[in-house]
Amino acid sequence: MRRMVMVAGLFMAVSAFAQWGGNNGGFGGQQSGNDKMEYSEKFADVNYAGDSKGYHNLDIYLPKESKDSYPVVIHTYGSAWSMNNYKGSADLNTICAALLKAGYAVVTPNHRSASDAIYPAQLHDLKAVVRFVRGNAAKYKFDTSFVAMSGFSSGGHLSSLVATTCGLKEGKSGSVTVDLVGDVGEFTSFGTCIDAVSLWSAPTDIYLMNPINNFMGSGTYEGAFIGVEREGNKDKWNVASSPYYVSEDDPPVILFHGTSDKTVNIEQSEMMYDSLQKHHVESKFVRVSGGEHGSSNMYTSETLGEMVSFFDKAREAKAAKVVAQDTVANDTIARDTTAADTAKNDTVPPGIVYDTLPDVLPVLGSLGAVPVTYEIYGLDGSLVARSSMLDLSRLKAGVYCVVAKSQNGVRKVFRMAKK
Repeated sequence: MRRMVMVAGLFMAVSAFAQWGGNNGGFGGQQSGNDKMEYSEKFADVNYAGDSKGYHNLDIYLPKESKDSYPVVIHTYGSAWSMNNYKGSADLNTICAALLKAGYAVVTPNHRSASDAIYPAQLHDLKAVVRFVRGNAAKYKFDTSFVAMSGFSSGGHLSSLVATTCGLKEGKSGSVTVDLVGDVGEFTSFGTCIDAVSLWSAPTDIYLMNPINNFMGSGTYEGAFIGVEREGNKDKWNVASSPYYVSEDDPPVILFHGTSDKTVNIEQSEMMYDSLQKHHVESKFVRVSGGEHGSSNMYTSETLGEMVSFFDKAREAKAAKVVAQDTVANDTIARDTTAADTAKNDTVPPGIVYDTLPDVLPVLGSLGAVPVTYEIYGLDGSLVARSSMLDLSRLKAGVYCVVAKSQNGVRKVFRMAKK
């Protein structure tokens, strides 16, 4: 009888940590129900690994408005990596409800817990989910031209790793090497790169975070997840930390973190954001004043709206990039004829030619702190490239006409030299 009481107590403690992280209710209110979710169809307990294991099941929700296909967001629950069947508590009434309302299909997966397997098994699971989505596009009406991820707490940590390890087969630090891809599921020929990610109160550099003591045993939750405690094992902790992998080709990232979070210190998101900015990754950091870990004031109409808007803009930017690539390749889409004529007719004074990016910064500064699209033209008026970054590195030596357009309608035309 005493043992049963102890086990029950431990389970309640874990549930309290995972589900009631803040004083106002974990995950922005109790998330075991879905009374605020509006969807047309739900596919429950779909196994994405083909092994009949509950920790490899996922749920799929399709938006209420019927369409031929929907962009996809995979949202992963938080549990300090300690739960393997918590998809029914994956912020359903807040994050998932907002995404469904905005027209996104939502996928909520389970993944192996630290007691099932140590890292990188959990990363392998989530990458298998991405492949499953791509491999089942027609069956579940997924528009795989946009597949994003989202996650709370440890789920955000795993989502951040999926985002930053795109294209990497292995993670290496010192003498430690880990497989970053895995072979879970039947769709191993599909890619695991994603198009955007939202991180909610997420640990990212777990080597530097304030440790979370494991009340189900000795050590920390991080140590249980990695299989070894931090002291003397920096390399093993590095390869499980997303800032370690950040690079310029990472997808757009938005981070939300409460200023009063006592579970995952806000410096985790600050450091991640600084790393993203250093590598010129499209990113945004939303500090939620007074927000606690999983408290209801983290999930307001404003923060949820910020997430949806960020995903919408990422979709638009990707679509524009595809159009720009087609434009350059096929020259079949209408160009900025004014800019083309400017280049072709030599109407920009020849003396104003910028040799380096710092030289042109005063001109770009007048565009304001908003996203900018650059169109690069040859002096014959031909469109050479269109991008969200001013990059001449792939161009031949010469002088080019550059048109910079901001989202608020400001437009600047200037010349740059590629030597």
